[in-house]
Amino acid sequence: MKKTIRDIEVKGKRVIVRCDFNVPMKNGVITDDTRIQAALPTIKYLVEQGARVILMSHLGRPEGEPKMEFSLKPVADSLTAALGKEVVFISSPTVVDDDVKNAAAALKDGDVMLLENVRFRKEETKNGAGFAGELASLAEIFVQEAFGTAHRAHASTAGIADYLQAVSGFLIEKEVKFLGDALEKPERPLVGILGGSKVKDKIAVITSLLEKVDTLLIGGGMMFTFLKAEGCEIGKSILDADNVDLARKLMDSARQKGVKLMLPVDVVCAEEFDNNARTETCACNEMPKDMMGMDIGPVTGKMFGTEIMAAKTVIWNGPMGVFEMPNFAAGTKAIASALADSGAITIIGGGDSAAAIKQFGLEDQMTHISTGGGASLEFLEGKELPGIAVIEEV
Repeated sequence: MKKTIRDIEVKGKRVIVRCDFNVPMKNGVITDDTRIQAALPTIKYLVEQGARVILMSHLGRPEGEPKMEFSLKPVADSLTAALGKEVVFISSPTVVDDDVKNAAAALKDGDVMLLENVRFRKEETKNGAGFAGELASLAEIFVQEAFGTAHRAHASTAGIADYLQAVSGFLIEKEVKFLGDALEKPERPLVGILGGSKVKDKIAVITSLLEKVDTLLIGGGMMFTFLKAEGCEIGKSILDADNVDLARKLMDSARQKGVKLMLPVDVVCAEEFDNNARTETCACNEMPKDMMGMDIGPVTGKMFGTEIMAAKTVIWNGPMGVFEMPNFAAGTKAIASALADSGAITIIGGGDSAAAIKQFGLEDQMTHISTGGGASLEFLEGKELPGIAVIEEV
């Protein structure tokens, strides 16, 4: 079990917290503050306990240069409003300089400051020891709270732990608990739902889940590679041609392990990759050669929904179709609605699945929505995440 901020004394200590404030912005205005809200319980706890809080994060891809369109100033303003107290912000092109060091040293119990975008420094993504040491010099304790980047061995997510005691915040604790419990000690039946476009992107996840789940539902673009492996005509649908044989082997593996691997039985097709294209719903073995699959069909939606309703734990990663287009969102919405109506523990693996849940207004009806798409995928693959590995054990 990993140590959390509850396990240590933080009063009067300078505590540096790696958050994930990589929020979407338009014209310098934050358009979705979900990631900021997710970090607030940890920040508020530290403030209430009398810590001297230093926050850090990346934003976008400034490629190791101080590009001010990627400044964290809007995040500082948002945090100031959310916390009801000033969050000190010094926009340093080097992230850590004398002004920043002096401001950190001047913090009083309960004060909060935010550093500039850590990716203004090239050393950040290279896990440079020099930069990690500079960040560590500002504080006495390191708190990992950025699950979205925990699969990256960067200076602010892993390297800094070479210099400071490392513990987790509440968000990391929650991510590790829900994802870990779902894989290691789930309430059964355990159902996995995988979407996305290419089989190769999910090979490791599928292989890992076949060792854990009772049922695996396959949708999204990669369903056509599996359908092709079964000899179906898939028309102009997306195909991961290099992995058709692998898809066949994965289905064989599922049978050998007694896992029910279910593919769609009907599909919504379109003449073009366009919301307004002519559509047709047909059985998966009757797809027209001049059309492409864009979503699972209604019969599949009900079939998958039945499996979800019988489950005790469900892990979902990847949409069922091109849900960004209204005419091809029904399959993904059917899965989301079934999850919302089920009595199961429902875990959404970040990324597009989380975006879909939000689009349908069902966030409050899920047990846990992961804040890290790539990190949750690697966790499901069974990989040790560098940003989690550095946290001390209890």
